[in-house]
Amino acid sequence: MSADSSNDQLRAPPDRLLKSTSVVAAMTLLSRVTGLAREIAFATLFGSGPIMDAFAVAFRIPNLLRRFFGEGAFSQAFVPVIAEYRATRSVAETRELVDRITGTLGLVLFAITLIGVIGAPLLILAFAPGFFNDESRYSTAIHMLRLTFPYVLLVSLTALAGSILNAYRRFAVASFTPVILNVVMIGFAIWVEPRTPWPGVGLAAGVFVAGVLQLVFQVPFLRRLKLLPRPRWDRAHAGVRRIFALMLPAMIGSSVAQISILLDTLVASFLLAGSISWLYYSDRLIEFPLGVLGVAIGTVILPRLSEQHSFASPERFSATLDWALRLVLVIALPAAVGIELLADPLLATLFNHGDFTERDVAMSAASVRAYAPGLVGFILVKVLAPGYFARQDTRTPVRIGIQALILSMTLNVAFVLLLLRTQWAPAHAGIAAATACSGLFNAVFLFAGLRKHGVYRARPGWRPLWTQMLAGNAVMAAALLVVLHAIGDWSALGKLDRAGALALLVGGGAAVYFGVAWLLGLRPSALRARAT
Repeated sequence: MSADSSNDQLRAPPDRLLKSTSVVAAMTLLSRVTGLAREIAFATLFGSGPIMDAFAVAFRIPNLLRRFFGEGAFSQAFVPVIAEYRATRSVAETRELVDRITGTLGLVLFAITLIGVIGAPLLILAFAPGFFNDESRYSTAIHMLRLTFPYVLLVSLTALAGSILNAYRRFAVASFTPVILNVVMIGFAIWVEPRTPWPGVGLAAGVFVAGVLQLVFQVPFLRRLKLLPRPRWDRAHAGVRRIFALMLPAMIGSSVAQISILLDTLVASFLLAGSISWLYYSDRLIEFPLGVLGVAIGTVILPRLSEQHSFASPERFSATLDWALRLVLVIALPAAVGIELLADPLLATLFNHGDFTERDVAMSAASVRAYAPGLVGFILVKVLAPGYFARQDTRTPVRIGIQALILSMTLNVAFVLLLLRTQWAPAHAGIAAATACSGLFNAVFLFAGLRKHGVYRARPGWRPLWTQMLAGNAVMAAALLVVLHAIGDWSALGKLDRAGALALLVGGGAAVYFGVAWLLGLRPSALRARAT
């Protein structure tokens, strides 16, 4: 593609950002809804017992590496480089980059996968040492990890394919792909797991099969773009060297949350049996708005910011970030308040079936309430980090990420010991609270860095927007508390009554929030991207 044609895209109507975000958000919403259905199936079939504890560990280890080599660090390093190639190099050079990075990354990942499968016992011992004295959870987790670990290779190649498609504005395909994982895992949990001799092996096998299908699904779309990779090992290729150089620090900077979750798992493995599962279900609930909003906007703005940086357009760059921040805060703040107040109703309605008891609801709700204040920080990181990665600056997020990780580790131990001593809340809630504090810290310092270096300059209109958001949240919170008090004991309601009451609370709360904001002057036009 020529530089002129790319420059035309740079001048494209800014409302395409909102349209692209809507497409990604819709596909991501479908992914999160099927993901929620997956967690409901798991909760109903397995509750918070040893199988779910073991699976939570066996699935989180490859998920951490997925963030390192997949849609986290790799995408943030690869998209700016391929955007630059697309804008300033020939089609042949862009294809060559795709071939070389596929072959090089693929071979590295194959070696890592082989090591992971062989060293599964050591990995489980490292990430969940509390399992060592529990033979059932320890052996089950090892068998599971040997099936889930190859997912690292499969999902990372899937992320590579998705990054290529995203760079060419084909956002829907990559955003839809996780639906395949959720549907396959539900099927394996219901029909395969009961027929396997080893407990939990059916769940792990579902992860492996889903990884294969996700990769295969994207092949026709790459072929249509004439960018289906022909893998070639070439570590010396200039583009490959630059991507790996950017990946190394980005692996830490973009994966702080995942590292924190694994450290959470390590600490939780020493707490009450079920603590890992309670944190797992809480994390899944928090991931719903995080994925729909934070991931969607971050996915859309990264290629746009990369192009704007390539064409030295700092005003457009700042305007794109400003638009993203406004949209995020308008939706993320009420989402955090709503989850904080509706933790028990959400968990009781979604998961209180089969083996997931009322005690599990109460325990999971404690950690959801601790996570909720950090939701805004988690989402902001997804939007602010591309402001660095698009400029191929991975060092700053790394430095901030390491500081946030150290804070999380320190608070983790401090909060857990405090709760064990005082009994103010279940000890595992301290783990969630530490993660929330770390996420907020990360977001604040990423934002401060962009402001300090003049990369981001706030556009007019923020003061009335803050008034609209804060007033809307205050009235919404008051309304929710009144309705919750009127409903009374949630556990006394039947399943249909719970679903109806929850729909009323969620829909009514959103209507109150946006209604108050509208009365104070907030209009949809304020959230549209504007040309500079």
